Amino acid sequence: MKLSFSAEDEQFRTEIANWLADNLCGEFEPIRGRGGPGDEHMFVAERSAWERQLHVGGWTCVGWPVEHGGRGASIEQQVIFHEEYARAGGPGRIGHIGETLAGPTILAFGTQEQKQRFLPGILRGEEFWCQGYSEPSAGSDLANVKTKAQFDQQSGQWKITGQKVWTSLAHESQYCFVIARTDPDSVGHKGLGFFLIKMDQPGVQVVPIEQLTGTCEFNEVFFDQAVCGADDIVGAPGDGWKVAMGLLGFERGVSTLGQQMLFKNEFDEILAVAKKNGAAKNPAIRQRIGDAYVGLKIMRANSMRILSGGGSGELQKEAMMYKLYWASWHRNLGKLAMDVLGAESEILDGGPYQLNRLQSMYLFTRSDTIYGGTNQIQRNIIAERALGMPREPRG
Repeated sequence: MKLSFSAEDEQFRTEIANWLADNLCGEFEPIRGRGGPGDEHMFVAERSAWERQLHVGGWTCVGWPVEHGGRGASIEQQVIFHEEYARAGGPGRIGHIGETLAGPTILAFGTQEQKQRFLPGILRGEEFWCQGYSEPSAGSDLANVKTKAQFDQQSGQWKITGQKVWTSLAHESQYCFVIARTDPDSVGHKGLGFFLIKMDQPGVQVVPIEQLTGTCEFNEVFFDQAVCGADDIVGAPGDGWKVAMGLLGFERGVSTLGQQMLFKNEFDEILAVAKKNGAAKNPAIRQRIGDAYVGLKIMRANSMRILSGGGSGELQKEAMMYKLYWASWHRNLGKLAMDVLGAESEILDGGPYQLNRLQSMYLFTRSDTIYGGTNQIQRNIIAERALGMPREPRG
């Protein structure tokens, strides 16, 4: 694990820091630090414009290969990019799922035609993606998906039917990568396909889910004979699980740095409030602030360890603990935010139901240990897949 940076890396740091200083101002000034968890519904048009501005400056997809429009940035340079982005108060990335999940997965497993067709829109910040994994009966248990994909010999297209749920930003996305069952008689990990589906078509219905925060970042997505071309499956029918696990390797790799950037902004805001209102003088609060800071540093160190393993997309043992760690840490940060605010945490800025940013963050963090695989499921994954312990008895 390498934590030092070369002279060339530091030159890269200066370049991105200067560009952010010159561009994250004027029309983009209001979106500094916005768009994180519980705040993703804010400034959608402005953050979409920011994605395009990043592309103009050559700062989208920095880790992608040069031949596909990226900078071919090293792991160290990608770390620097996220550090400087956080330091400048860069907004939450609407293109995050496409840039760090869909794109790397297509690069690793896709055909040349798929790369040429899908990657440029992500690179330009013009086409956004969402993730079609979870279902009402297949949340943490991804292998239990019921969505079906049937190949129509007459039209030469796949037809997708089923329901996905908790789909982040589906209402803002042009594409969705979907796990569906290509073999109706298969069970578990077998007989799955990984499909790239256009959202703006008949047979796709997006229904927002109003959350405890009063916002709707998540959605239900219903597929009713939605179509995608014969060439819009990544890998062969039956390879869906392998591709999906490869994507999770990317999710718990470079993309974690962007997530930690948002966490750092939240921590800094909580620390500033604690200093201003005197909560930092409370020894118990001060200890919890210190614990949160140490936890953030541990998260970064583990991410660096994960990234040192290469970019094959294989889910490493070190990566398997990441979701359990950050979800618990972030939930505790939400509690800390409310205790730092004190009585103010129970007062709304206005009505009806107008939350301030830390209140919204606290409510959102209550879901962290549930979505993306519950803490209980994460412990099973660590035990069985990372440590090689006997599988939990199944009913």
